[in-house]
Amino acid sequence: MAEQDGNAAIEFVNVTYRTAEGRALLSSLNLRVQRGETLVLLGRSGSGKTTTLKLINGLLVCQEGKIIVDGKSIGDWDLIRLRRHIGYAIQDVGLFPHITVERNVGLVPRLEKWPPEKIRARTEELLELVGLPAAQFRSRYPNQLSGGQRQRVGLGRALASDPPILLMDEPFGALDPLTRADIQHQFKSLQQRLNKTVVFVTHDVREAMFLGTRIAVMDSGRLLGVYSPQAFLQSKEPVVSDYVNVLRSEMDLFKSL
Repeated sequence: MAEQDGNAAIEFVNVTYRTAEGRALLSSLNLRVQRGETLVLLGRSGSGKTTTLKLINGLLVCQEGKIIVDGKSIGDWDLIRLRRHIGYAIQDVGLFPHITVERNVGLVPRLEKWPPEKIRARTEELLELVGLPAAQFRSRYPNQLSGGQRQRVGLGRALASDPPILLMDEPFGALDPLTRADIQHQFKSLQQRLNKTVVFVTHDVREAMFLGTRIAVMDSGRLLGVYSPQAFLQSKEPVVSDYVNVLRSEMDLFKSL
């Protein structure tokens, strides 16, 4: 077994995950996520990205190998404590429609039994942080918000208890291009201020290049390589080259206009 990295927030050591029918969705994954970085998992649908994410917070359990979160094997964590240690933001947001924005954002702090005044202050702080002034948005319900606003509330909720780790599963994928670009820039600015450890799933190479400290490329349940954005552009790995060619084709298209 590889020596544990003291600067790694998350480690996968020879991890394999199979369905109940025995099909391997993830095979012999070895991966380290360093503290404070944004590691992007990039790959086509079915490449194992979301499976990897769900293994980190115990939504799935691997049959082989070991996953370590903040120095402790997942098997040694209390699952409730593990999940409250990790923020989770997904594409369809998952807001509760029958409660206000304020109560949605403050959900985990209430479960943690924070004092009401502390919850209110934290909620107001986060709404301001994600660009939704509390005075204007705290009393609204999810169905009174646009898609981009709901995504911002979901991000605020994921950050509410100040977790050191944040998992994001194609969180901006359902947004229109202009809103998506705006939230990508806002998220990058937030991450530079908050310095969370982020694992971010996407199939969009432009998003991966813009947000990622490093890019882990996955294909058919296997990790093909982990690259800095600069190394990604220079890689000779065929799957990576395909992504780079897409980027270059788009750039050539814009130059031709």
